[in-house]
Amino acid sequence: MSARLRAFIALPALLLSLFTAVVAAGVSTAPTADAATHKAHHKAHHAPSQSAKIVHARNLALRQIGDPYVYGAAGPKAFDCSGLVFFSYRHSGLSVPRTSSAQAAHARHIPKSRLKTGDFLFFADGGGVYHVGIFLHWGKGHHAVMLHSPKPGQKVQRAVPWTSSWFAGTLRGR
Repeated sequence: MSARLRAFIALPALLLSLFTAVVAAGVSTAPTADAATHKAHHKAHHAPSQSAKIVHARNLALRQIGDPYVYGAAGPKAFDCSGLVFFSYRHSGLSVPRTSSAQAAHARHIPKSRLKTGDFLFFADGGGVYHVGIFLHWGKGHHAVMLHSPKPGQKVQRAVPWTSSWFAGTLRGR
């Protein structure tokens, strides 16, 4: 038997005796608090930013184009307006309530001029918020272009608001 083979065979016994000596000396083999702190810092430092999560949510919602509107549905194959927001944003790691009125209360209200992709358009009348859409971009004539699940018989689609009775909201900065 070669010297190299004898050394390889002896390696597990050597490692076991080294481990036994370390434990006997009272040295902990558990991760230190510094190691745990470093790991948590590393994870937080490399976690997606809130803006990246919002863009991911918008992209996930865009993939639902053509899915049918079903009242009370929150995916994955059918949606009502707030269900589309709930599904897309929750699956992107963002906290958002289920209904459009609760989403409006949860979002930070901003001027329409400050809308960024992934923000919200909340439609309201005398009875409160009744619809929500996801802002995509400003179109020709400075009209907002949104993604939404409009009503029974229709599908998730891009659209321009049918009324000016809406306000803007965002999860940015929350």
